[in-house]
Amino acid sequence: MPLPEMYPVSSSNIASVGYDADNQTVYVQFLNGSTYAYKGVAEHEFENLRTAPSVGSYLNRNFKNVYPYERV
Repeated sequence: MPLPEMYPVSSSNIASVGYDADNQTVYVQFLNGSTYAYKGVAEHEFENLRTAPSVGSYLNRNFKNVYPYERV
């Protein structure tokens, strides 16, 4: 499954993030090479993540234990 367009972010842990609007799925690519898909995420929530001062902190606070996710 090809990833959507990925946007590089400034983070000590995360390399880039992307959003598949059709499936409301956020993709997070970590610097260690792993990629995770978070499902059922509204587009504005992706924009909040992408533009957060700390992408990693935002992901931890607002995505983990909120949206179902899987490694892809």
